[in-house]
Amino acid sequence: MEFALSAELERELDAIIARYPNRMAACIPALHLCQRANGDWVSPAVVDYVAKRLDLPAAHVEGLVTFYSLFNQERPGEHQVWVCRTLSCALRGADTLLAHCEKKLGVKVGGTTGDRRVTLRTAECLASCGTAPMIQVDQEYHENLTIAELDRILDRLLYED
Repeated sequence: MEFALSAELERELDAIIARYPNRMAACIPALHLCQRANGDWVSPAVVDYVAKRLDLPAAHVEGLVTFYSLFNQERPGEHQVWVCRTLSCALRGADTLLAHCEKKLGVKVGGTTGDRRVTLRTAECLASCGTAPMIQVDQEYHENLTIAELDRILDRLLYED
């Protein structure tokens, strides 16, 4: 299935391309835009689209997608939970938080719950070292976490809407 942007998003992509000295430099922001437009993942059709639109080799675009963890290569759940594992978070209990998430969600890191509500991920640094341990849920930070607060967050994701 082919991928295409709406007219409005095409204009946004044009603006992105205009901000950079060359099309290769615009590739990461273009991928972010297309990922958002494609249900939060980069399908093979998105890779082809970005490669053609920026006049780049598909292998270059695919290389970026497979290298950077913020590009989803499979359709994620409705919500993405990122557990920070960098040193500050690790020293303040990130491993305990991660193990708790895996148990409560019933998935390992990289997995998505059976109802497709939550995908569990880890990140090497979410730049919130002073408020460790922390997680990011979609675009929202949750800092200085306890297991009780983590349970409230996960229950909201799993059971509300």
